Amino acid sequence: MFYVLRYAVPMSSDDQPVASSNTEFPPLIGLSDVGAFTDDVDVLVVGSGISGGCAAVEAARAGAKVLLIERAAETGGTTRLAGGHFYLGGGTAVQEAAGQPDSAEEMEKYLTAVSLEPEPAKIHAYCTDSVEHFNWLEALGLNFERSYYPEKAVIQPGTQGLMYTGNEKVWPYKNMAVPAPRGHKVPVPGDTGGASMVIDLLMAELERLGVEVRTDTGARNLIVDNSGSVVGVKWRRPGAEGFIRASGVVIAAGGYVLNEDMVNEYVPQLANQSYTLGTTYDDGLGIRLGQSAGAAVKHMDQAFITAPVYPPSILLTGIIVNSEGRRFVAEDSYHSRTAGFVMDQPDKRAYLIVDEEHMERPAFPLAPFIDGWETVEEMESDLGIPAGNLATTLDDYNTHAAVGEDPDFHKSAEFLAPQANGPWAAFDMSLGKAMYSGFTVGGLATTVDGEVLDAQSQPIVGLFAAGACAANLAQDGKGYASGTQLGEGSYFGRRAGREAARLAAASERVGADVE
Repeated sequence: MFYVLRYAVPMSSDDQPVASSNTEFPPLIGLSDVGAFTDDVDVLVVGSGISGGCAAVEAARAGAKVLLIERAAETGGTTRLAGGHFYLGGGTAVQEAAGQPDSAEEMEKYLTAVSLEPEPAKIHAYCTDSVEHFNWLEALGLNFERSYYPEKAVIQPGTQGLMYTGNEKVWPYKNMAVPAPRGHKVPVPGDTGGASMVIDLLMAELERLGVEVRTDTGARNLIVDNSGSVVGVKWRRPGAEGFIRASGVVIAAGGYVLNEDMVNEYVPQLANQSYTLGTTYDDGLGIRLGQSAGAAVKHMDQAFITAPVYPPSILLTGIIVNSEGRRFVAEDSYHSRTAGFVMDQPDKRAYLIVDEEHMERPAFPLAPFIDGWETVEEMESDLGIPAGNLATTLDDYNTHAAVGEDPDFHKSAEFLAPQANGPWAAFDMSLGKAMYSGFTVGGLATTVDGEVLDAQSQPIVGLFAAGACAANLAQDGKGYASGTQLGEGSYFGRRAGREAARLAAASERVGADVE
């Protein structure tokens, strides 16, 4: 998923982000302290992005009485900013029509390989259900174009329905799973806002199902009974507040990239020198609501961060070096994998070096052009690289690239080309120089059905989570593929909605038996 930068969603006058610059947990409210409820529903969904919308739809289709609340003045949250990639595979109709074979087994191998701490049940479910989920999205009204975009790019420039959006063709992953393109893009040209159409479709379906959606209404605290089960929330909107009772509460309230203190604590690489990819309400409140009830969190130190140097893809024939003049990553990696390795380098400094034959200026340069030099020695001196190091690295790379080899980093042959014809140019990929942007990856620990887990890995009864406030596929920034957040957010949102509806139905049966 790719976003525009620093977007403020419409806010109501007295619903500013809650504690958006701290890490405190909102206090729990005991059921006995609630005088009266303004609403009594089966399933309450907090947040109207893609995960919350999908949770609400599935819960309603399962027969539950559903209410969806949203802090902002409009629905959709950060999803409305996404370019519109869904990471789907296993043999979707688009893959088949485009002549790009895939299987759930190979998809599962790949996602397992790139996951930081793989959760086999989640990965298996996501991959085996991927075709069904693709069909569900299309039945909603989202019709992916049956076409394939073969170039190396951040996102398709037009409405092409399929492209590679991860490291499937990058070593070592290409040897661990058969590569297949899985980035399914909504039929909207360009790289921003394409996912808005998904939100519009979800909101239309909720209206058809009779689900009430309340904007300007934020969840402020969780309500728990004597056993610790979550039984509702306290809400607030301009000039009013109250309590909603629910058998199941689904938190789908986004990440925490706009919470300065949480970012500094967990993902300092996103602080100060990068742009945030999110909205005003990505302040971590959903995560902290879960933590207030004893929820565990996972992968909070992981983030997607990137400053793409492509397109044009010809630049990837060059070499990326650190301040010592050494290569450290295969240049044909997905852009966030490359950026992740830049973050590991001394002083987070890195440069892309290309010769005159392979030099081409990007249309939108996020890594700024520094200069050109007639000799490598002059370039070393001006970049502050120890004398001789870059020359040695270039000579070694050129020798092997001339025969189609890259023994050190195994870059694909299509991006191998000697950089031997001066003058040479450099682009600055260093943090603080390149225009890095990012979002958070970690969140609440959950089961495959979205049940929020405590520190002992036991479900907190009545509490569910999905989307950016939950940790699901457990990819780190280096393993992330565009489309993962929309793909897994919608899929696991559906599962959370169904499970919350099942819990509500079971509670009703128990109540009827008691009576």
